[in-house]
Amino acid sequence: MRHAWIGLVFLLAGLILLHLFVAPYTKVEESFHVQATHDILTHGFPFGDDIDRSNYDHFEFPGAVPRTAVGATILAGLSQPVTAVWAGVNRQILARAILGLYNAAALGIFAQGLRNSFGQTVAVWYLLFQGSQFHLIYYASRPLSNMFAFGLTTIAMRYLLPDWSSKPGVRDGSLRMKLALCLLTMAGVIFRAELAILVAFTALFLLATRGMRILSDIIVAGAVGLSNGFILTVCIDRMFWKEPVWPELNAFLFNVIEGQSSAWGTEPFYFYFVNALPRLLLNPLVYLIAIPVALGHPALRRPILPLLAPSMCFVALYSVQPHKEWRFIIYVVPVLTATAALGAGYLWNRRDKSVFARIASHLLILSTAASFLLSNLVLLPASAANYPGASALNALHKHHFQQSLTSGGASVYLGNLACQTGVTRFLQQPSEQGWRYDKTEDEDMKSTREFWDKFDYVVVEASTDAEAKDADETQLHHALPLSNWETATVIDGFSGISILRPGTPATGLVERRILSKVAGESLYNAYAGVRDSARKLVLRGWWVELKMSPRVKVLKRIRDN
Repeated sequence: MRHAWIGLVFLLAGLILLHLFVAPYTKVEESFHVQATHDILTHGFPFGDDIDRSNYDHFEFPGAVPRTAVGATILAGLSQPVTAVWAGVNRQILARAILGLYNAAALGIFAQGLRNSFGQTVAVWYLLFQGSQFHLIYYASRPLSNMFAFGLTTIAMRYLLPDWSSKPGVRDGSLRMKLALCLLTMAGVIFRAELAILVAFTALFLLATRGMRILSDIIVAGAVGLSNGFILTVCIDRMFWKEPVWPELNAFLFNVIEGQSSAWGTEPFYFYFVNALPRLLLNPLVYLIAIPVALGHPALRRPILPLLAPSMCFVALYSVQPHKEWRFIIYVVPVLTATAALGAGYLWNRRDKSVFARIASHLLILSTAASFLLSNLVLLPASAANYPGASALNALHKHHFQQSLTSGGASVYLGNLACQTGVTRFLQQPSEQGWRYDKTEDEDMKSTREFWDKFDYVVVEASTDAEAKDADETQLHHALPLSNWETATVIDGFSGISILRPGTPATGLVERRILSKVAGESLYNAYAGVRDSARKLVLRGWWVELKMSPRVKVLKRIRDN
């Protein structure tokens, strides 16, 4: 069992790939990176004046501020050798798998650092806690700027751990400290500007605890990280956007200085502490038992403070920013989980000496198992059912190929909800085969007959009321009152949780779709057996089930022959 933690690292990577396979689509927040990856893979990097810029999504939909193409360039570059020898590979899943495995490797490197510093027991508890946390596993493969930065920040945190296995001659871990600050700075310069706060607090803590003699190390590390990150992002993004640009500086000015991020909603100061962090950690006993135990013992608290103190200061100061999302602070999750692992390891090692330690250890095991089941059997299916736009586009293609009498393509209008819930260029059919996709948002243009008359299919919002029409469908019928359209398909999406009373049968529609996709009908049948037994023997007939409702529909035009 000496290397048991290595097996858990592979399990963690497997869980990330499982979540990717079950939920392979993306949301609007991931749009820039996934579309840029597609365009680079398909058309090459947009370098030179002879490039047809209309082929690139970022020229057609540039967004409020430019985002960096560094992450997309790396994913496309690593994907190309695979696509060159495997033409039929799902390129969107491939690119996301590369990102997911990169983040899994970063988590494994961090776990190795914990093992070197505190022993295998702590590393095992860390990996068990980490593997049962839904949000990090689910989002590890998602092409967000936060998740590109996450791998760098996690590796940086590993270098701030006390590593007793280091070779002699490295003064007070100064090399590791410089690597940590360099990686944190690069992540902030390239991907997420808010990491400058984490860099500043980390440097201040190191300066306060190690004295002025490391001031030069801090300056050198920051300068190296800043220069390398700046050169990389400016060179790539200048070519990508066809003008000099530093995307994260632009984003900082737009979101923070101009305060434009508040347009996406605001939350109170305490949101990260009372809402986001408990959700990210998921297991309540992690922050109710394990972390307090670690912080209550000086021998455990002292070595983790160089990571924990700057992380919590980062969250506190960043809470001043009105617009908040949990992904903005995801970088602190490995540190908090490591702190909890220290407490859990301490309790586990003392379980034969203390009644409290024995009870607490068993409760942590049970709560971790419960969190793992909740993450994979409830939260994963619910989240996977939240991409009706992608499902609608796939259903449209299937319907067209089954019903069309020709091998040609079709003209498709994609409504706003569809574009927000999974539609990407990876899912579209080739334009060379006659397919045309339109995502126009201009309301004046959409009020004209000429706009709607060219489409064979439109993908619009659906409702539980079959007679209800969204704004796009209303404009369509107003512009073409004599046209004839039929509903080709209606796609359901996740709409909450249903509480089943005793005697109410469980349908299990979402669970069947997800579990059968993972391992065939037998897995769903096993789940249904466990569910029915639990309802009968433990819960007295009560149960909770995922609720679905119509979200998107595909309308097909019936043209007169």
